[in-house]
Amino acid sequence: MLQEIVEAEKQSIVQTYKRAPILWERGHGVFLIDSEGQEFLDMAAGIAVNALGYEHPAITGILRNPGLLHISNLYYTRPQVALAQALTENSFASKVFFCNSGTEANEGALKFARKTAGEKREIVAFSDSFHGRTMGALACTANARYREPFEPLIGGVRFATYNDLDSVNLDGDVAAVIVEPIQGEGGVRPAQKDFLQGLRRLCDARGALLIFDEVQCGLGRTGKLWAYEEYGVEPDIMTLAKPLGGGLPIGAILINDKVAAALEPGDHGSTFGGGPLVTRVAKSVLDTINQPAFLAHIQEMGQQLGAILHRMVQKFDFVQEARGQGLMWGLALDEKVPVAKVVEAGYAQKIVMLSSGRNTLRLLPPLTLEAQHLEIFEKRLEVALALA
Repeated sequence: MLQEIVEAEKQSIVQTYKRAPILWERGHGVFLIDSEGQEFLDMAAGIAVNALGYEHPAITGILRNPGLLHISNLYYTRPQVALAQALTENSFASKVFFCNSGTEANEGALKFARKTAGEKREIVAFSDSFHGRTMGALACTANARYREPFEPLIGGVRFATYNDLDSVNLDGDVAAVIVEPIQGEGGVRPAQKDFLQGLRRLCDARGALLIFDEVQCGLGRTGKLWAYEEYGVEPDIMTLAKPLGGGLPIGAILINDKVAAALEPGDHGSTFGGGPLVTRVAKSVLDTINQPAFLAHIQEMGQQLGAILHRMVQKFDFVQEARGQGLMWGLALDEKVPVAKVVEAGYAQKIVMLSSGRNTLRLLPPLTLEAQHLEIFEKRLEVALALA
């Protein structure tokens, strides 16, 4: 069965993905089941998307009675307004724009920033950043391998060094600074508090907007509802996506009053953005995560996961560093052991993990992870590292 699907995929789908040789059939809780009936502990959550794992009643209960699927943004729907109200009531924002993905959210954020800034056009982004693969978001993505085949991009983007405030120059025509409070694709690198606080001060002094990309690190992933809460810094614009729909595609741009005042009908749009079904699901996901006990559980599990990874640093000389917050962690490896080998060894031990950055093992489990799952993970990870 797997080989048939592999061959059919090669014949019918554009070859832009390097897929693992696994055919997933279903999931339950924090486990995935392949076509042979084997059960894998999922420490990736569909790249931080499946925040509530699999078959969670907060999602399946709605999908059994989906109601209206689509009506377009020419009309009002209750679920869209309810989700927007919940997001603004529980964040810095006063308004929300809905789209379909993280890259769309970042594209919209760049447009909103330039519209708000008037004649200013330049964007400052950072080393090791990742903001998406469309032309504007890609222009703010540091990895040359992603960028160079598609240049020239939108222009007007310059890069500073992540966590180095002295490298940031907002002189001239800077409309906005875009930054991830915790870099995901760049190797799971948390920002330093004084760095983000310094960016806020610089932006205020120069009249530039501050954009936080929380597509991967937001909505409970750090143990706070929003990653920015860890830093005591509020952005002007924040982008969300991955976990918000619990597996359905949705993105969101959260903005403050200053940005909202600059926008008018026709400035931006999305045919599918904020449809009634996905916003019903997203509201349910948000309500489930945004509970003190749930967020405290993430923090507790994050501490346990971090302790496991620090033990791996002590046990293996090629494991250099464990870094992260909440349930977003990276294990930096020496280049003599390619992270791809560890991911592959993980499959053999029935754990699903990710790579990121130059050579970092990335862990983004469902937020519903329990202590007994971490006991399983530690045993399997140690074997995978030993065999890699």
